[in-house]
Amino acid sequence: QVQLVESGGGLVQPGGSLRLSCATRGFSFSIAVMAWYRQAPGEQRELVATISSGTVDYADSLKGRFTISTDNAQNTVYLQMNNLQPSDTAVYYCNRKRPGTSAPFYSWGQGTQVTVSS
Repeated sequence: QVQLVESGGGLVQPGGSLRLSCATRGFSFSIAVMAWYRQAPGEQRELVATISSGTVDYADSLKGRFTISTDNAQNTVYLQMNNLQPSDTAVYYCNRKRPGTSAPFYSWGQGTQVTVSS
């Protein structure tokens, strides 16, 4: 059974940083294209970052502030977020991404809430 468990969110002031973690199980993590998505209030879920065999990609608006990485031994994907802005407020989710699309492979986990506010 596939499990995706996100953690690390919280309340942070503008300019602050957070590191999100997503512990996974139930699929071949080392060969998967892993991704972080986010959904802001009233908005559609959007793709934030992807990583596959060390190759990373980011939404254009986030390049330079967010860093995605993996620990294959722990089947965990991370998202380091720096210089956070109120517009980054959202629930953040990880998932395995279907190649060639932005669609996820699996059902969503519970996500982790990130709130950026002074």
